[in-house]
Amino acid sequence: MRSKFDEQLSQLNDMLVDMGAMIEKAINKTTQAILNKDKKMAKKAIAADREIDNMEKEIETLCLRLLLRQQPVAKDLRLISAALKMITDMERIGDQAADISEIARFLIGKEYIIKIEHIPQMAEATAKMVTESIDAFVKRDLELAQKVIDSDDVVDELFEKVKTDVIELIQKDKANGEQAIDFMMIAKYFERIGDHATNIAEWVVFSITGKHVGENVIV
Repeated sequence: MRSKFDEQLSQLNDMLVDMGAMIEKAINKTTQAILNKDKKMAKKAIAADREIDNMEKEIETLCLRLLLRQQPVAKDLRLISAALKMITDMERIGDQAADISEIARFLIGKEYIIKIEHIPQMAEATAKMVTESIDAFVKRDLELAQKVIDSDDVVDELFEKVKTDVIELIQKDKANGEQAIDFMMIAKYFERIGDHATNIAEWVVFSITGKHVGENVIV
């Protein structure tokens, strides 16, 4: 019975890695859509959201099967519960990558009035956070999970830089307002992706230690 359970846990790890890879690709496609004003890439990123949604459902089904049929002990229960929480954040990241791509589609054909170097930096940082948070879960690596949590400060700093650029543009000319707000929204979505990646890492910590970040209660 335990061997079957361990086999399904391994399957859960593999599916989470696959879902993480889907998210990373969606973020990369979204970034290319913005940088290259690439409509096809924007469509691919939007389509990827459906694949991510489907993967979430498959992982949820597997987790419920493990809970109902295998009668996991406390440590395994934490792991499965954390996985269920993680896929919710992962699904939201897919949604937000699609939302960014929708804005990118609207901006295609327009000349950018804002320097966008901070946008790809945010995209790279958040994609790395997602990948490393999943790696931390699979490897049961507390140090890597904490690294992801700390990385959120970098994303927040980049968001503040974009916000400053946007405010300056609007102050110079109110006609810049519409596009400036679009880029503000793009940056905000990336900032939220960073928050969700942080949530994933915090659930990894819980799965290993039984403690939520900032709490001392063992569940």
